[in-house]
Amino acid sequence: MTNTRTTAGLVCAHHHLYSSLARGMPAPKVAPHHFLSVLENIWWKLDAALDHDMIYWSAALGAAEALLSGTTAIIDHHESPNCIEGSLETIYAACSEVGIRVVPCYGVTDRWSDDGNLQQVHPSSAMTRSAQIGLEETEQYLASGKIAMVGVHAAFTCTDETLEAAAQLANEYNTGVHIHVAEGPDDIGAEKRIKQYANDQWLIVHGVHLQEPIAGTIVHNPRSNMNNAVGYARPSQWSNRIALGSDGIDSNMMSEFQMAFVAGRADNISFSPELAWEWLWNSSQLVPETQNDVVTWNYPHMDSPWHVAYTTSVHVSDVKVNNEYVLREGSLTKVELGEIRRKAEEQSQRLHHALAMSA
Repeated sequence: MTNTRTTAGLVCAHHHLYSSLARGMPAPKVAPHHFLSVLENIWWKLDAALDHDMIYWSAALGAAEALLSGTTAIIDHHESPNCIEGSLETIYAACSEVGIRVVPCYGVTDRWSDDGNLQQVHPSSAMTRSAQIGLEETEQYLASGKIAMVGVHAAFTCTDETLEAAAQLANEYNTGVHIHVAEGPDDIGAEKRIKQYANDQWLIVHGVHLQEPIAGTIVHNPRSNMNNAVGYARPSQWSNRIALGSDGIDSNMMSEFQMAFVAGRADNISFSPELAWEWLWNSSQLVPETQNDVVTWNYPHMDSPWHVAYTTSVHVSDVKVNNEYVLREGSLTKVELGEIRRKAEEQSQRLHHALAMSA
């Protein structure tokens, strides 16, 4: 029996590639005590500090690490409110250089006032300039003919006008909206505001606190949900297609599958790895081209969820995308991993310095 096994390429159905630079970032001066404070004191400060160099090298690092783990497509959700214009092309360029597919979006939001300060959002308020620029960036990218989605941060940081405009733009280009929904308690009831627009092309990310059905694919992110202490989503309670994302932790979707199984089993002893395995491969339906990619693993049972769920030493040796090796015998073929890591580290230090200055 051969000691290797091939599969199709994996898909990360929800990523934040810019978070590749977050590792080792300075801790906030005030420790977060609930999920909204995590957003306000960590992630919203981080994305506000991003520039094009940071965006490029964070995407390149995330893309490189994706290929090393057998992931050949990333559906990315990006936000950089002080560097919106050209951000999607920057992500595309970095991923293309590495050799991976990317379906980006810009996550529009009204949480930034027109004078650049964070603000609470009232649904009936007017769309902010920041949200308008985000929609313009999205439309420009879609008009170029590249594949993308329309991004929305979350309903609780968007006005009704912005939500409607995002849905209309998605319909115009026959694509879906990629949006965080009911991830934490501050977004409970979000489905009530967006269900009039949602359709099967939408990505409903997290859905931890969903209270009623909504159209679209639910993207389950078990490692992130645990990390942010927002609760267990119980995605199997809904009839939607369920896919798996990482929410920016990394691109290792086999690890995400294993955690999806463990989280499900912790909630219900009858939870089977076969269900989490179905979620893993549902993601490939979102980027169908990956089904023709070829990933070679060092483990002969990569077709068995019961094996993979309990095996921690599976590794990738080769990856073919579009019939071209982008990873060969563990090494990237189009770029030099060491150089990417060096450049990403430089940008990480710049980002961390900016965050320390703004703390």
